[in-house]
Amino acid sequence: MACSRTCSRILGLSLGTTALFAAVANTLLLFPNWDVTYLLRGLIGRHAMLGSGLWGGGLMVLTAATLISLMGWRYGCFSKIGPCRRMLTALLSSGLALLGALICFITSGVALKDGPFCMFDVSPFNQTQAWKHGYPFKDLHNRNYLYDHSLWNSVCLEPSKAVVWHVCFFSTLLCISLLQILLVVIHFINSFLGLFCSLCEK
Repeated sequence: MACSRTCSRILGLSLGTTALFAAVANTLLLFPNWDVTYLLRGLIGRHAMLGSGLWGGGLMVLTAATLISLMGWRYGCFSKIGPCRRMLTALLSSGLALLGALICFITSGVALKDGPFCMFDVSPFNQTQAWKHGYPFKDLHNRNYLYDHSLWNSVCLEPSKAVVWHVCFFSTLLCISLLQILLVVIHFINSFLGLFCSLCEK
């Protein structure tokens, strides 16, 4: 049981740390090239504005991490909680963290598939020189911008290095959410073993 509680403390701290990193990564997506004007002008992509790293991989996971840590330290109302209630709380916290991490994972995956929101030249499509904001890489069905780095600086005109910013931080969110899912699975296994050991002791 002591081993299970120690594991809960470590998992709670780890999940809380990943939640903070997810929130920071999503916040930086709102300020491409450290410029606030794009946010003020409403020129931020829908995936970043959705904020799944803030409320999904961030707040939801942080709330679950707090519950897990409180159980590990047996703090407050968790000081004399029974094994069945502990397991129920573990299931609820795991479910909350898993949901938040999955939302962040799916949003980040879709964002990487669609590409960044930026200003690009639409003249190849309508034969007249014009620029607009949108998702230029969604129309490039025969070329994948993630592997073709020659497109990174030639398609998006503004903001500069929009593709690098987009790929960097959404890839970070994708990796963080994967790590969160792994930690949640470990927490569930740890909680189950803790319940089993507690019942065996009795």
